Amino acid sequence: MGFLITLVGPTAIGKTDLAIQMAQHFGTEIISADSRQVFKEMSIGTAKPSPQDLSLVKHHFINSHSIHEDFSVGQFEKEGLAILTQIFKTNRTAILAGGSGLYVNAITKGFDDLPVASPALRAQLNDAFGEKGISYLQEELQKLDPEFYAEVDIHNPQRLIRALEVCLHTGNKFSALRKNQEKKRPFQIIKIGLKMEREALYERINRRVDLMMEAGLLEEVQALLPYRHLNALQTVGYQEIFDYLDGKCSLADAVSQIKQNTRRFAKRQMTWFNRDPEINWFEPNQYQSILQFVESQINPA
Repeated sequence: MGFLITLVGPTAIGKTDLAIQMAQHFGTEIISADSRQVFKEMSIGTAKPSPQDLSLVKHHFINSHSIHEDFSVGQFEKEGLAILTQIFKTNRTAILAGGSGLYVNAITKGFDDLPVASPALRAQLNDAFGEKGISYLQEELQKLDPEFYAEVDIHNPQRLIRALEVCLHTGNKFSALRKNQEKKRPFQIIKIGLKMEREALYERINRRVDLMMEAGLLEEVQALLPYRHLNALQTVGYQEIFDYLDGKCSLADAVSQIKQNTRRFAKRQMTWFNRDPEINWFEPNQYQSILQFVESQINPA
């Protein structure tokens, strides 16, 4: 039986480095569970592994799709499981690493088949988003389902609209309808979570944003300006720069907003992962302890 080593935690905490170290140690491949790094046109703002890092270990779901394609959690589950089947033919282990809780759950637990709303309702919500902006969607979801609002990425309109669809279509909360009934997987799952003191993490986030700007985030966003309406670009790091390009704020204010929104996103990620009692928590610098723990699970005495 194969073992899926799942590495989770908030943005900027060091999941990429740990995943590469673990994959090299076990001689295996990495499946990225990051909902934004999948898009090849978005690199700097999504903090993708460097080309050098990508050359060290085979990665899946990085630069694999275009912003012009629709890519859903359901697709990720289907394609990810197919890749794992291939990996486990020649390896005992595989690595799943990322901070998108829905993507992690899709592989480890399965994605709930929730009710499908009418195209008219979806169009209505998309129109409202276009006219009133993302704040309208956020306010509506906070009213209809405060539990899901507390953990979802509120800067992702696709997720907000999907949750609102279900709430309005069924009259029930999206969070209440999620069955969380785990699908049986033909592999064992070892869950590792990375955590650190909040202030230290926030310093890392702020520093990462500064490095993104030095690496050319402004130019990357400028090049994507014609496609700003696409779902993939409704995300932290891009929306704030769009506001600057629209003349709504200074560049310094846009950078400050990216830092603030990324810190808020990290807090939501921890809210999500803290609900999972199966996660074994470590600090990023505890590589040897993590390795020993994983080895003890794969090869128990």
